[in-house]
Amino acid sequence: MKTKKTDKSKELPHSISDVAWESILPFLQACPNVYIGDPEDCRRFLSALLWITKEGATWRAIPEVYGYWNTIYRRFGRWCDAKVFEKLHEHFHEAGEISALLVDSSIVRAHSCAAGAPKKNGGQEMEALGRSVGGFTTKLNVAVSAEFTPLRFTLTAGQCHDITQASALIADYSCEYVIADAAYDSDAFRLEITAQDAEAVIRPRKNRVEDRPYDKVIYKLRNVVERFFHRLKQYRRVATRYDKYAVRYLGFVYFASILITAKKM
Repeated sequence: MKTKKTDKSKELPHSISDVAWESILPFLQACPNVYIGDPEDCRRFLSALLWITKEGATWRAIPEVYGYWNTIYRRFGRWCDAKVFEKLHEHFHEAGEISALLVDSSIVRAHSCAAGAPKKNGGQEMEALGRSVGGFTTKLNVAVSAEFTPLRFTLTAGQCHDITQASALIADYSCEYVIADAAYDSDAFRLEITAQDAEAVIRPRKNRVEDRPYDKVIYKLRNVVERFFHRLKQYRRVATRYDKYAVRYLGFVYFASILITAKKM
C-alpha cells in the first residue's frame, strides 16, 4: 500500500512559506562563509527562528520537532556574527527609487536576562543597553522608505537622544524628502539633508527660537514608520530584548523585518 508523502515543513507549528524560501535559498547558497547543508534542514532551522521570534520564548523551549535547541542557538549566533541576517535583509530590501525617507526610533524594554555583558568588552554600554525613564532599555532607530521598505537599523542605549543616529540613518540614500518628528529638529541635521539634495520635513521643537515652516501634508507620511514599528513589535523577541549582545538582538530585528516583507510576496 502506497503512503502519501507529507511536507515536513507543514508539520511545524510555524514554518517559512514556500514563496519566501524560494527567495531565501538562492541567496544563502551564494553567500560566502555560510554552511547550508541539507536545504530542508536549513529551512527547518529558519522555521525554528520564526517560532522563537514570534513566541518570544527561551531557547530551551523550542519544540523538539525543530531540532536540538542548543544546535539552533549556536547556529543563530554564528550567523549573527557573520552578519548573514543583515545581508539577507539588504537582499530583500534593495533601496531602489525612494520618494521619501522616514526616520524614527522606538524604546524597547530589556529583560533582566539581557544584563551582564562582559565588562572586558565594554559592558552594557557597548551593547546598546542603558537606563531611561522606562527603566532598563535599548533604543531601536530605523529608516523606512515611504513605500514601506525598511532600509536601515541602528541600536543605542535607551537614554541616548534620537538625533545621535540621524546622520547614520540617512547616509548614502537619495530621496526627495526626509521626514522626522521634533526630536530630529537640528540645524546641523537640516544642513545634512540639504547637502543630499533633499527637503527636510521636520516638525519644529516648541522651544525653537526661529520657527521653521514644514509641509504638514507630506508630514502625514510619517504614519508609515509608525505602522512599521507596530508590525515589527508583533514579534515578541523584538518587542522585548532578551539578548545580552547587540548583534544577537539585531539579528532578530533583521529576521523579523524579512518576515514582514515575505508576507507581501
